[in-house]
Amino acid sequence: QVQLVESGGGLVQAGGSLRLSCAASGRTFSTNNMGWFRQAPGKEREFVAVIGWSGERTYYTDSVKGRFTISRDNAKNTVYLQMNSLKPEDTAVYFCAVDRIPLRIGVVTTRYEYDYWGQGTQVTVSS
Repeated sequence: QVQLVESGGGLVQAGGSLRLSCAASGRTFSTNNMGWFRQAPGKEREFVAVIGWSGERTYYTDSVKGRFTISRDNAKNTVYLQMNSLKPEDTAVYFCAVDRIPLRIGVVTTRYEYDYWGQGTQVTVSS
């Protein structure tokens, strides 16, 4: 049974940092791109960042560029999201997800191309 478990969320003041982790079990995802998405109350789930299956390629939504860093450890089947200089508008539930196409050339940012999802971890940034 495939399972993704996010952790590391919490309450932080504006300007602070958090590091999210997403541990996968049930199968290896070393040949799949991995993404982070977030969903704020009353809003649709939106793309945040993606990392290529080899770890060499990353892509971010404009609002987090320069502040967030995505990384992965294939030996641990885990993907991370380091979030610095957090802003109140970063408040959301953060989800990790697996690109449904192994060894995809390029990256995708639409949630419909991701088929395994974690349960999410809440990130709250106070002003």
